[in-house]
Amino acid sequence: MIFKWLISKTYREAVELRRHILHLVDAQRDILPPEPIQQINVAADELKQILNGPIDKKLILEKTEKLETVANKFIKPYPHAGWRENVEVFLVAIAVAMGIRTFFLQPFKIPTGSMQPTLYGITHINLKNRPDIVLSTGFKAFLNSWVYGISAYHIIAKNDGELNGVSQIRRFLFFNILQTFKIGAETYYVWFPPDQLFDGINRSGVFEGQQFKKGEDVIKLLVKSGDHLFVDRMTFNFRRPTRGEIIVFETRGIQGLPQDQFYIKRLIALGGERLKIGNDQHVYINGKRLDASTPRFENVYTFGPEPVEGGYFGHINNYIAAKYRKAGLAPLFLDDTSEFTVAPKRYFVLGDNTLNSLDSRYWGDFPQENVIGKAFFVYWPVSPRFGWEHR
Repeated sequence: MIFKWLISKTYREAVELRRHILHLVDAQRDILPPEPIQQINVAADELKQILNGPIDKKLILEKTEKLETVANKFIKPYPHAGWRENVEVFLVAIAVAMGIRTFFLQPFKIPTGSMQPTLYGITHINLKNRPDIVLSTGFKAFLNSWVYGISAYHIIAKNDGELNGVSQIRRFLFFNILQTFKIGAETYYVWFPPDQLFDGINRSGVFEGQQFKKGEDVIKLLVKSGDHLFVDRMTFNFRRPTRGEIIVFETRGIQGLPQDQFYIKRLIALGGERLKIGNDQHVYINGKRLDASTPRFENVYTFGPEPVEGGYFGHINNYIAAKYRKAGLAPLFLDDTSEFTVAPKRYFVLGDNTLNSLDSRYWGDFPQENVIGKAFFVYWPVSPRFGWEHR
């Protein structure tokens, strides 16, 4: 059949016509009388018998014409048939995509830096008052932004005035599209702005009411997009997560967290296990110390005596956190004597960026039903973490 399909246009057109007519019959079966349906099926079967034999162009055309005549006689025409067909294809594609997203692979954007350096959230470098640094433009800027996830924003004041009128970010689907602000009477547009450009952690370093002089840098910012990955939603239907896996879970039911979000952390302890966090920055499970020889912790426990920006630092309790002005980070683990027992059918998780992670040291364990899947594949941006290699 494949060989016939490749060598004969007549064969291909006949197969497609038969498929299309039978599809229309199925769609109109509730409004067509039994006799017309029978006549169309007979004509379709006759064409099928010819198609199953040696290619006879004249005979194929004859049976195709007969099927088309019978079909045109009984099948009700649809208004705007072309549009209907396109919409139907589109809806099927959407249904397939949603099915894949629900049961197999779900896209996920790393929201914060709590898993650095294993996985990165959005980061930025403020370059205001750095005339020595020239930001990329043109094709290089396009390549950096859409391939490597590095976007440059440079806005210079066109007039003297006060910054005001900062708008909310306009969004479409998963994308930030536009944000505007004014300096005096002049309106400025920031296309595809990063999250929290003016509020929250204020990546721009600019605030409403700030005064600017003509020619002064308003925004000069380099933003690195967070890792976008696929979450494997299938594997945990067949087995439970194991220690060290990077899992994505819902915040539903977790006290102190927003109830409609997804978090990503490393699974440390399972239901029924007792754990401590030592002053040596290692976790102890039922008295046994986790270290670089523990599967999936090879990188986590490769750290020096002092924290390094963008590096690993083991896991810390509140006593160690206080030394780095992070007191209150781990209220459930005040020092190396504090012990926490994970309740049955619950999980305990920690971020890899142990000095900047809101995790189970703060809010405890959570139900295993909250887990939706595990980190599978970083698909954007292209970086050292692209692919399956994050551990």
